[in-house]
Amino acid sequence: MMRINKIFLGLAALAGTACTANYMDINSNPYEVSRDQMEADGYGLGAAINGMAGVVISTDVNTAQLTDNLLGGPLGGYFADSGSWSYTISQFNATDDWTRVFLASDKVIPLLYSNYTELHRLTDDPAPLAIGDIIKVAAMHRVADTFGPIPYTRIGADGQIAVPYDDQKTVYETMINELTEAVNTLSEYTMSSIPATADYIYGGNITKWIRFANSLKLRLAMRIINVDQEFATAAALSAVSHEIGVIESNEDIARLSTFGTSGNPIYAASWYNAIDDCLTGGDTHAAADITSYMNAYNDPRRPAYFIKSEWGDGLEYCGMRRSIVRPDLKTVGHKYSGINITTQTPLVWMNAAEVAFLRAEAEGVYGIDMPGGTAQEFYERGITLSFEQYGVSGVETYLAISEPVTVSFTDPWTDGNVNGSVSPITAPCVQWKDDADKQKRIITQKWIANWILGNEAWSDYRRTGYPELFPASDAGNMSNGTVDSRRGARRMPYPQAEFTNNPYMSEAVSLLGGPDNMGTDLWWAKKN
Repeated sequence: MMRINKIFLGLAALAGTACTANYMDINSNPYEVSRDQMEADGYGLGAAINGMAGVVISTDVNTAQLTDNLLGGPLGGYFADSGSWSYTISQFNATDDWTRVFLASDKVIPLLYSNYTELHRLTDDPAPLAIGDIIKVAAMHRVADTFGPIPYTRIGADGQIAVPYDDQKTVYETMINELTEAVNTLSEYTMSSIPATADYIYGGNITKWIRFANSLKLRLAMRIINVDQEFATAAALSAVSHEIGVIESNEDIARLSTFGTSGNPIYAASWYNAIDDCLTGGDTHAAADITSYMNAYNDPRRPAYFIKSEWGDGLEYCGMRRSIVRPDLKTVGHKYSGINITTQTPLVWMNAAEVAFLRAEAEGVYGIDMPGGTAQEFYERGITLSFEQYGVSGVETYLAISEPVTVSFTDPWTDGNVNGSVSPITAPCVQWKDDADKQKRIITQKWIANWILGNEAWSDYRRTGYPELFPASDAGNMSNGTVDSRRGARRMPYPQAEFTNNPYMSEAVSLLGGPDNMGTDLWWAKKN
């Protein structure tokens, strides 16, 4: 076996141990590298770190389809599920198999923690261990954002979650404290050397990991700013005041560019069940929300974001409305705009534009003194960084849009459409104004810049109420009254297996503070 392939074999080997503890002992392959060889060559370290990294946004296509294409993407206003299912998360009637994935799939928590445990077994070097802590938070905060109270501080080494749940305040404060500790550790080891092959995110660059950890800390601080203001303010200031600081350049974007044979899982899942000769996608298309907002602003980034629709002139960028009775994919659904990514498009965890918008909101809305600029400067920097990220010109003209815009959508699907029309939305101008709409303006532009990061967009929408999204149609809301059509789903219900296997579930639901359904607000997300 060629040496260059050892890392990939190592990843496969560790993935196997996540399911069966003695898999390697029983089923050793004489043609693969052994565990001893992996450790001797340093490949075990890389297998553990990269195995964890593959969980943040899962590189497993089926898992990513459920967590991002069919959950975060639609609920965040980016994607519309265009498959022919009789139940979906976006119609608020999904089955347990769909809603449980973040918390119950063996591709998420068990895989994350088995690799985390393996990392601690392989090394006592503080630097890679700190990176492991950062990756753990990057993955697990998406779980907390989805369900609310989760098992976190007492999860077993193998990812066992039949343990007491933590309240949301404990979860987020613990995650922020873990990021602080990781940053403090890495700050003492900036000259440490981690092989590039052991780190598919930053190639072993400790300084970039510090910037990402501080940026993630800022994201989580702003997540809880409305309900835990003193702690959140201190965390935000700590993140941006650190000597290495936060992500400020597109060169420091946190992203994974190494995948399996299917390539980018969001791409692969989007094209599931595409019809012959279709140019726009299969099970997932762009949502009418994001295309309509960007049409209203005449946004130059549209060609970088979307595949043109098949509806013809004047409807080049026309997404499908979410949370509706969907048209048949073969005859109508395939005509809507698709998602412009490829098999090799990186999976972005956090971009530089988001960090600038976080600083703009902290300064401009909450009065937290952000070093390095004013709210306006951070806001304009966020838009500029997004244009640069996608290689698009025209940012000066875009920043000069000084009047509110009307976001409207008239569905070109008319024959058999039972969903009705949507009312136009008034969106704030792009040009910075220190007025009552400044949070709405910041979050709207952040939402556009965070394209594809649907779970983060969904969290911002629940926390702030922005941007205003098109409501579910009366016929498309199949929640039996538990979900408000305009507010949309607020969380996912707990896995049914938890009520059978976890003796602490009654306490978990009590911590939630409301019914265990999609309509209950999380602790930090009570925006009306």
